Amino acid sequence: MEEEMDAAGVVLEDVDISMDDPDADESEQDSAIVFQGDFFGNDYQGADFDSEWPEEFPQGRSPEADPRPVSENEGSDDGEEVDSEEVSHPTGAGLHIPLDNSTNSEGPNYYSVDIPDYDSHARLRLERALHQKVHIQTFCTQALPETVESQPPAEATPQPGAAISSSLQGGIPPSPSGYGLYEAELHQADSDGGSNMDYAPFTSKLEWEVARWAKLRGPGSTALTDLLSIEGVHEKLGLSFKNSRELNRIIDGLPAQRPQFKREEIVVAGESYDVHFRDIIECVRALYGDPEFARHLVFLPERHYADADHTKRLYHDMHTGNWWWAIQKSIEKLTPGATVMPIIISSDKTQVTLFGNKAAYPVYVTIGNLPKDIRSKPSQRGQVLLGYLPTAKLEHITNKAARRRTLANLFHACMSRILEPLRKPGVDGMAMTSGDGVTRRVHPILAAFVGDYPEQVLVTGVKSGQCPICQVPHDELGEHCDVEYPLRDINQTLDVLDTADESPTGFLRACEDAGIKPIYAPFWQHLPYADIYLSITPDILHQLFQGLVKHLVSWIKSVYVTAEIDARCRSLPPNHNLRLFLKGITPLSRLTGREHSHICRVLLGLIIDMRLPENLHPGRLVLAVRAMLDFVYLSQYPVHSSDSLNSLQDALRQFHTNKDVFLDLGIRSHFNFPKLHFPQHYRFLIESLGSADNFNTEYTERLHIDFAKDAYRASNHKDEFPQMTLWLERKEKILRHEQYMQWCQLGRPALDVVNPLHAKQDSHVKMTRYPSAKAVSFDRLASAYASAKPPEDYRRLPVRIRLLIAERLTMYVEQTGQRISSLLHTSHSSPSI
Repeated sequence: MEEEMDAAGVVLEDVDISMDDPDADESEQDSAIVFQGDFFGNDYQGADFDSEWPEEFPQGRSPEADPRPVSENEGSDDGEEVDSEEVSHPTGAGLHIPLDNSTNSEGPNYYSVDIPDYDSHARLRLERALHQKVHIQTFCTQALPETVESQPPAEATPQPGAAISSSLQGGIPPSPSGYGLYEAELHQADSDGGSNMDYAPFTSKLEWEVARWAKLRGPGSTALTDLLSIEGVHEKLGLSFKNSRELNRIIDGLPAQRPQFKREEIVVAGESYDVHFRDIIECVRALYGDPEFARHLVFLPERHYADADHTKRLYHDMHTGNWWWAIQKSIEKLTPGATVMPIIISSDKTQVTLFGNKAAYPVYVTIGNLPKDIRSKPSQRGQVLLGYLPTAKLEHITNKAARRRTLANLFHACMSRILEPLRKPGVDGMAMTSGDGVTRRVHPILAAFVGDYPEQVLVTGVKSGQCPICQVPHDELGEHCDVEYPLRDINQTLDVLDTADESPTGFLRACEDAGIKPIYAPFWQHLPYADIYLSITPDILHQLFQGLVKHLVSWIKSVYVTAEIDARCRSLPPNHNLRLFLKGITPLSRLTGREHSHICRVLLGLIIDMRLPENLHPGRLVLAVRAMLDFVYLSQYPVHSSDSLNSLQDALRQFHTNKDVFLDLGIRSHFNFPKLHFPQHYRFLIESLGSADNFNTEYTERLHIDFAKDAYRASNHKDEFPQMTLWLERKEKILRHEQYMQWCQLGRPALDVVNPLHAKQDSHVKMTRYPSAKAVSFDRLASAYASAKPPEDYRRLPVRIRLLIAERLTMYVEQTGQRISSLLHTSHSSPSI
């Protein structure tokens, strides 16, 4: 062992650390440890170190404990009072506290920590199994255990997800779909023939480029009008419009793929409120019939396995979960030949101004037939703005309880009106044509609701501080139990809601017994096959990064001295995969989810050998932090297997086993808050609806930029919602026309090659243009850069390796279906011999 260390250049000195004598540790604090060298040698100069110590680190001294109160910006965003406990700071925290292995009879024993035997290759084996060949089992009629007696013979039974035959359509030939339908509508709108047919309704390519720039990148309608009013600009550009109003008239004449917004009044508690929304059926029809998505649509549920014996399930997209399989099975028993369309709704209130209290309450819709790679990318336009809900605060209602109840009723009244068209098609189905022209009988069914905890409480009607999925008591939210609590029963809730028109007192009492708020007619009450409790989804952004990780970081800052944490952050070496917090992490406030994810990468390394107050061993704290980080990273897997879900459960169990260290240190007095309990449902929800990255609220937060903030800036800030909706409609028409133009420029390719999500990228080596060191000698490679090879090997390298010499080689790689050809510049060179 010593010979191996000597070969690696590691120099050790004998240090006698007595763990039994605390006085020995104290005497050694003042004795300096002589530096004997490291991997790079021992010939360091003064210039290799900082010129002076940081101010908070006087040489040889430890800073005082920094009891920093928790600011408002660092508080919990749970929207509940149960998690507003102020973090206490233990006394005696310092930089250099010796470890004392003696038994402390008055406190907990930190030295009998059961450290698990972590297998360093377990994660690698687990991830390697996710890349094996996938064995797929598709839903078919044979999966049904029984059939309806009145159903026709098997040979005449429509297959699940099958197309509707022309005989069922009365022999009518199929109508144009996709880009063919758009082209027909476009030529019909431009019947006067005054435009260039290649760029209709615009007269030229230049006019189309100017119009696209004005609506997507331009400074605004007034600025465009002022620009075109300059003498000679309009004439030299050859535009058919002279101002923004004329341009808007041309854009309004373009065929609309997505429906227009409409405004209605919703009356709640004697007050009327405006809600702007679209027809949800037409919204999902636009997504289903988009030719850009034709090749990627999924029509049937599937079961994916990692082995040929079908013992290891795989879960990723929504169609691989158990929910779609169960719904398909239920519908096929009644009306065979169905195609399930999972409806995914998300909502979140957001501020549209940096100052002031202007807010918007957008609601988005998408369908589970689209892969998550489309739904998660705003550039794919796989999400549709469904409407804007009222943002009234109802300040005229002075009673807070009555105000909260009225706000909940207003939300559900608006959502009921928006989602009402889903009731009949969910049972009977409706004919819907995909982008490739195939018509199927589609059943739109509410499958998932995406939102943070306040939205989950508002949607499900449970009381704040409770779990929206199961019936766990509030004082047991922080406990981890292998025996799961019973899930909330949707049938029991529906029975309680049916008594709303009876005695008000009896309705209130029934709601109290069922553990729900007395909400009159929630929007999901009459939606077929909908179970709102099982529709709540995991939330990586708010539950993990802005929830558990945020709490974990605040607890760690309360345990250790902030100066040491920040000093360790500054000491991290540069790394391309890490963000360096040069000022530390403790001064940061109002952290985003991305910043918390960057902190996760270095958090365990910061505390791995830091000492706890009162000579306590940090074993359990390190285990708790590692287990939580394991859970956070495992939950973000794009594909899960049965083994990865077992690892997910083990990580959560390990955290709960060691989390009491924060109680013993005085950091927490309880763990009864919903964000710590909800991860216990992650496995069930992943097996039901697919991996957690299907429903991350980070996608919703990103959509706020396009559909709320930018739209508000385009208005005059007075009666803004009609202007915002009109601005969005015109923008959608421009984006739709742009896709059609690109399809035409590619030669109208078949839809099975349009919009490749995972186009193969050509691999090439990237090198820096200006190297940090030039003409380095072979001897210096070995001395200064710790090269393991002798200089003779480098001298023979140019002889063994001969490369082609070319000053510049330009290659054009044409890939079918891509809008823009890949242009690569590759340069090869070899040293002179």
